Amino acid sequence: MRLDDLREWLEEVDRYGELQRVDGADWNLELGVINEVWHKWSRGHRKTTSALLFDNIKDYPVGFRVLSNVLSSTRRLALTLGIDDTSLSGLDLIQAIREKLKSAPAIPPKYVDHGPVMENIDEGKDVNIFKFPTPIWHEDDGGRYIGTGCLVITRDPEEDWVNLGTYRVMIHDEKTLGFYISPGKHGRIHREKCFQQGKPCPVVVSVGQGPLIFLLSGKEVDYGLSEFDLAGGMQGEPVEVIKGLDGLPIPAMAEIVLEGESLPGELKQEGPFGEWTGYYGSSAREEPIIRVKRVLYRNNPILVGSPPAKPPSENSFYSCLLRSAMIWNEMEKNGIPDIRGVCSHEAGGHRLFIVVAVKQRYPGHAKQAALATSQCHSAAYLGRYVVVVDEDIDITSLDDVVWAMCTRCDPERDIDILRRCWSGPLDPIVPVERKGFNSRAIIDACKPYERLESFPKVVQVSDTRREATMAKWSNLFSEGDKKK
Repeated sequence: MRLDDLREWLEEVDRYGELQRVDGADWNLELGVINEVWHKWSRGHRKTTSALLFDNIKDYPVGFRVLSNVLSSTRRLALTLGIDDTSLSGLDLIQAIREKLKSAPAIPPKYVDHGPVMENIDEGKDVNIFKFPTPIWHEDDGGRYIGTGCLVITRDPEEDWVNLGTYRVMIHDEKTLGFYISPGKHGRIHREKCFQQGKPCPVVVSVGQGPLIFLLSGKEVDYGLSEFDLAGGMQGEPVEVIKGLDGLPIPAMAEIVLEGESLPGELKQEGPFGEWTGYYGSSAREEPIIRVKRVLYRNNPILVGSPPAKPPSENSFYSCLLRSAMIWNEMEKNGIPDIRGVCSHEAGGHRLFIVVAVKQRYPGHAKQAALATSQCHSAAYLGRYVVVVDEDIDITSLDDVVWAMCTRCDPERDIDILRRCWSGPLDPIVPVERKGFNSRAIIDACKPYERLESFPKVVQVSDTRREATMAKWSNLFSEGDKKK
């Protein structure tokens, strides 16, 4: 199965029984509400939450579809990343993702003359972005956001490498888009370099594509490495691309692609938009626009949506797993030994609350791990809390983590504050006059290194005694399960 082909992926997901079809929804809020409520409801009432494929959308022809809730199950996430064991979850899945990322070579994309995305081509006066059933996702959004599960493709005008980023993209009119990119993100650096040279910034926006490319585009891939190259390595063959009007690579298997350029000084009001923090963290304001010159799309195109929301959401689900794996890998590269786990929790929207487990080997080991986590590439943007715990703590359990904080952390000695760290306009607690910077709390919730041997013993049943008791009283525990 090609992981850059959304339709092959959907066929496999359908065979799993994880695709739910919805007919007749209204693009104006109803579709977005169904998406958000479905995710939360199904996580509470079912073993897994299915992807949603909307068709027969109000005001649009049958076949013009929207796919959402794409990566909200561990099985679909494993499938997307090419992990053979799709039953993995928790730290086991994070470990598998780590190994997949570490072992993937960089395989550059392969240019082809034609691809399914070229089945329909609209140019000039025929360009009409409203042709596609773009939802209003949240009740207080400032417009229709066609780019939520998207790739925004740019090229560095000085260093000549291609970046794919998932940045929010709003429709202004039939031929104009607005796109917000947080300060410091690679796509914004590319755009600023073009503008500083007084030149337009060519942009391609893909709003429907294989989930592997989308998944990687929203994460902190190394500076200078194209997500196309990493996606090729992870699927074991190059991503096929065609050359766009301005030379940018376009996924040949994409569903819907908008080509255009952003010009220096051309701004329009963008936002507000409900974000991953669970807030409208930034008000409507002037942002650069994209003038769309050409639209390419497949027959019966599928627009992919991944709207952020108050966690838990689809976005926080898959992002916390992938981010945990990426942080763990970066810490190992930085020489931090004996890391036993990393978990970037959903409650923090996959950025704001990161827990690291270490087996302490030397004085200062826990503090070193905390500081390295806080400022590594995958965690540096808009973080808040980093907690380091001992290896006996289940870092996926907030109960366990908070217990460690309450019993092994002396606030006077074990909490440090980092100031003037990398943030952005989306940070809800930072007032307008201080946007761009924030602070971080570094919490050492490990047993004091100098008291490792003398620290009070934990009250708990040993693994050996637990297993023996449960085996002897198996009828009791199985009956309890049945009653539950």
